This record gives sequence, structure tokens and C-alpha cells, in this order.
Amino acid sequence: MCADDLSVYEAIRLRRDVRAEFTGDIVDDVTLWRILEAAHQAPSVGNSQPWDFVVVRDPATLREFADHVASKRVEFRSTLPPERAATFDPIKVEGIIESGTGITVSYDHGRGGPQILGRATVPETGIYSTVLAIQNLWLAATAEGVGVGWVSFYDPAFLTELVGLPNGIRPVAWLCVGPVHRFQLIPDLERFGWRTRRPLTDAVHREKYRG
Repeated sequence: MCADDLSVYEAIRLRRDVRAEFTGDIVDDVTLWRILEAAHQAPSVGNSQPWDFVVVRDPATLREFADHVASKRVEFRSTLPPERAATFDPIKVEGIIESGTGITVSYDHGRGGPQILGRATVPETGIYSTVLAIQNLWLAATAEGVGVGWVSFYDPAFLTELVGLPNGIRPVAWLCVGPVHRFQLIPDLERFGWRTRRPLTDAVHREKYRG
């Protein structure tokens, strides 16, 4: 599968948060660079491009992060009532080792100087820009037949130290990236009964928000 085979709508429909479907192969550098280039083409407030990408393949670093995430999973499970814990148990929350490649996406609020066109009244637009880069990366990867899993079970200070982010640079995501056997037709959280999707009719409002 390659980027020319899918329309953007098809990539959006096929995109999944991948956990258990990684083949164990490493995404090749040429493909990875194309995916990162797509991420870097994302729109950003004031053209500030406040993102950076730390590519991690050292097995020791991947294992250290996987162990940290496993401990955070245990902490989260301990907060759940028994019936939700039972639903949560079979849900895999990461593919850090299996993917073989981790990408930490970071945000630099100071990128572009103090006067960022468009950020004066909504400072969060910098973070929004970084998330748009992640979405670009995810869709490009999907079009390449490469899976992406967004890991959010971590302490930001731990990840900051793990990948050596400087002061003032914050991690936004750890992405597991690698070839997959297949993309699931139904997202994991729906398949395992954690939560179903809202219909579009519930999300669209006309003129004013309706409760």
C-alpha cells in the first residue's frame, strides 16, 4: 500500500490507534522520512512550526519507556470500579516494543519569538498546531500501510528526561510507529466495549449550541 492508493477520505476511515497489530518489522527510513515530511507540512499558527520529532529506536530506551507505561496502566486500573476494570483488562494500551520505533512529538512555546501572529488571544493554538502535525503524520502513515499508536499513559516529566528535552520544551505525544499486519475495521475501544462513537447528528449544531 502506498500514498497514491488511498484518498484522504479513505485514509481517515482506515486510520486506527494501533496497539496489537504491529508486525515487528522496523519502518524503513525512506518511508519514515516521507511520513515526517507530511507531519512537517501541517499548518501552524503564525507559521511558527512549534513541533520537533525525536525518533527513538534504542531497545533499552523502548524497554524503559514500556516499563514506565506499564506501571501507569496499573495505577489507572486501580482507580476503576470493578466492572470498568474488567472491561479495561483486555485492552492493550501500547505497542512500544512491538513497533520498534517511537516518535516523541514535542512543543516549543517560544518557537517563532514572543509575537506569534494569531496566538495573542488564544495561546493554545500553539499546541493545536502540534496536534495537527500529529494528525498529518497519522494519516500519511496510514496511507503507507504503517500503523501509529498514541501512548498517553506516562508522566510528562519522565518522558522529558528520557528523550532529553530541554527546559521549556514539553512532550505532546509518544507515537509507536511501524508496519502492521492489518488495520482493525472497528476501533479497539469499541471492540472491547469501553465506549462507542457518537453519531455525527449528535455533534452538529445549527447557529447555536443545543444542549
